[in-house]
Amino acid sequence: METRKTDYDYKNIIELSGTQDTTRKFMANVFMWMFVALGISAAMSYIFSHDQSLLQLLFNPETNSRTIFGTIVMFSPLGFVLMSFGINKLSYPVLLLLFITFAALFGISLSFIFLVYTSALISTVFLTTSLVFGVMAVAGYTTHTDLTKFGSILIMALFGIIIASFVNFFMNSEQLDYIISYIGVAVFVGLTAYDVQKLKRIGEGIEYGSASAGKMAIMGALTLYLDFINLFLMLLRVFGGGRRR
Repeated sequence: METRKTDYDYKNIIELSGTQDTTRKFMANVFMWMFVALGISAAMSYIFSHDQSLLQLLFNPETNSRTIFGTIVMFSPLGFVLMSFGINKLSYPVLLLLFITFAALFGISLSFIFLVYTSALISTVFLTTSLVFGVMAVAGYTTHTDLTKFGSILIMALFGIIIASFVNFFMNSEQLDYIISYIGVAVFVGLTAYDVQKLKRIGEGIEYGSASAGKMAIMGALTLYLDFINLFLMLLRVFGGGRRR
């Protein structure tokens, strides 16, 4: 009887070790693609913002407004996010291509921040975002607290931010903009931990190396990429209020 119990415990240990190894590989894949997307976005943003001929494709200095192409670039990432809802119909190579294209277009749209903020401030906020994101990602991965309830509240708060931002687009209230930014920082800090925990649980329930695992890693990378970018933009608005060009 004791031998059977020992064999059973040993089998459980092996299965648990295999699950943990699969989860680590899945999460490593998620973060790898997230970093690739951030690198592509950063490169495209820098190139377009520092090349006058490319920048004029997006922004007309005479009218002080975006060009038609600039407007298309600004809103095109939304189209890719909506397309991702059809993930089951997309092959892994197609989804990966869309993901890379999304990161490039989002990076081009972010080149506008160099017209508003100094390069020194952008670099400082980027490093701050990286530190905060890293801490919350570790917290989300290691915590044993179920963040599901917090996630529901954060998602509702995110919808509130979207609605408030849309209203403020017409009101153009600087005070409301600051309120949205501070709340946004709190929301995306929390969402980082929540999304990492959610992805960890997804990794525990899939077979690494399968087609679905590869596609889920891309979608997970997209989720964390958006958490990072939005946290960065919110912090930039918070710290950049008095130091705009």
